[in-house]
Order: sequence, then structure tokens, then C-alpha cells
Amino acid sequence: MVDSSFLLACRNRPVERVPVWFMRQAGRALPEYRAVREKHGMFDIIRTPDLAAEVTMQPVRRLGVDAAILFSDIVVPLKAVGVDVELKAGIGPVIAQPFRTAADLDRLRPLEPDDVSYVTETVKILAAELPVPLIGFAGAPFTLASYLIEGGPSRTYGHTKALMYGEPDTWTELLSTLADITSAFLRVQIESGAAAVQLFDSWAGALSPDDYQRSVLPASSEVFDGVADLDVPTIHFGVNTGELLPLMADAGADVVGVDWRVPIDVARERLGSDVAVQGNLDPAVCLSPWNAVEAKVRDILTRNNKRPGHIFNLGHGVLPETDPDVLRRIVDLVHALG
Repeated sequence: MVDSSFLLACRNRPVERVPVWFMRQAGRALPEYRAVREKHGMFDIIRTPDLAAEVTMQPVRRLGVDAAILFSDIVVPLKAVGVDVELKAGIGPVIAQPFRTAADLDRLRPLEPDDVSYVTETVKILAAELPVPLIGFAGAPFTLASYLIEGGPSRTYGHTKALMYGEPDTWTELLSTLADITSAFLRVQIESGAAAVQLFDSWAGALSPDDYQRSVLPASSEVFDGVADLDVPTIHFGVNTGELLPLMADAGADVVGVDWRVPIDVARERLGSDVAVQGNLDPAVCLSPWNAVEAKVRDILTRNNKRPGHIFNLGHGVLPETDPDVLRRIVDLVHALG
């Protein structure tokens, strides 16, 4: 599968057609996924390899995408090392006891492969059965830290930034510890058969470039350094990170994900020719009439101007109300035009 269009594009090499996959393609909008969720909780699915593999494969069958992404969640390694975290419907991850002091760091321990043996089994099933490459993933240290400190999703990241500014030594130790956990989690997935991995720094866009460079970039670099010897393509993604794109590339990934707030051609200018890009259709466009969707897809491909190293994707995850047939038509259109 080394000659797949997705893996070639990750390496910034020419492809016969632009590869496409969608963040959050496994679930949410698919009726077959909703049928599974009626019977099983999310953590139950993640911890049951046959179910997790089935949900991962559903969009490949229905949509014809060029890559699958493991059905999991960024808080899985946190729960595996003992953090009391729940996934609450309509809210997201909720931490029972938020991390607010240096003493809280003692609640984290290194991640061992046996802690996530169910992930190993799921990835092995998928590596054997999928017709396309499998993407493993993890949450980046900053985003994981924000959940731990805030206790759940946040609009201001006030507690997180207060710790970052006010207790820099504690902050650095927390992010370094999370970098070790994240690297270990990615290594489990790669060594079990994942062909590429994506690091989600979903909330890094809340930071200024100076704060990101000083307080976040070193830990993200630790993650990529921690899997570099395994020689699989790496992707780095965040939301609202237009001003951070060059710094995110400096962390060491092969591909940088771009949301819809920055045109793909502008993003490529900021990133330079050595970095591949992934993106960047606004997920809300998929709710529009097809002529509007088609125009946006064509615009992105035109802006990329057939440069190698482009993986077509959304600028964030699939919205739950999206019609799967629209996603399938996008895949077909990108393959036809790209």
C-alpha cells in the first residue's frame, strides 16, 4: 500500500489523482454508525475491537475515501493511565477532577502498551482487512492539557493560560509528560499497522504565535520526534491556526492540516514547498445545495493548482447533519478533477 495516493501525497510526491478522506468520517453522519451507537456507548465501541474496526470501515465502504481513520478519541490514552474522564453527549470530554496545581501531575503515569491492548487488536484487524491505509491519531499535548485543566471544553481557556503564564515550570512538566503519553499511544498504533498518524491540536488556535512557539511547540516536537524512527507519514492539525501554520510545520510533521479560514494557496505560501497540506473545505458547505458544494470543491483544487502534496479534506470534522451522499459525491468529484 506504499504506492497509495494518500501515502504518496503525504510524502509530497506526485499522484495520479488527489486523495480524499474526511475528519470524523467514522460516525456522526452515517446511519450505520448511528445504529451501532443505539446499542453501545462510545467507550464500549472503542474497547471492543470488532466494533471499533467495523465503525472504522463503514465510511470506506460507503464513501470510497482513500484512507480510513481509527475510530477512537483523543482522551483514550488519558483514561488508560487513570484519569477519570467521561465522554458526555453534546458536551465532549469531561474531567471529574481538573488539573490545577503541580501536585496534580502525580496523577499521570507513563502509558504502557498493555493499557491500550484493545487498540492494538483493532489496528491489527484493520491493517489486515482495509483496502486503504489506516490513519492512527492522538491529541496533542496542548489540547490534552486544556481538557485536563479546564475540566472539559472551553471558549476562553482561562485556567489553561493562567497556568501556562503563571507556573511555567509546572506547565512545561505537564506538557512534556503528555508528550510522552501521546508518543507512546501513537507508537502502539504504528507498530500494530497504522500507515500514518495525525496529531490533533484542535485548540491551538487559541494561542498567539509567540505563546505557541514558547510554550507549546517544544512538546509537539517531542511527540513527532518520539515516532520519527518508525518512518510513517505524520499529519499535524489544528483549528483556527492560520497564523500558526509555519510554526506547526516546524514541529516536524510531513503534512499540515488547514482549516477553511485560510485559502489553500495562501496556506501553501506560508508553509513552503517542502510541506504537504491537508484540507480545507468548510464542513458547513456540505449542507448546501450541490452546485454550491461543487463550486467550493473546484475552487480549492484550482487554488492548489495541481501541486503535489495535497490531501483533500474538510477544514474540521463532518457535521452530524451532513448527507453521506454529498460526501460520496465530493469524493467522486475530487477524484475526477484532481
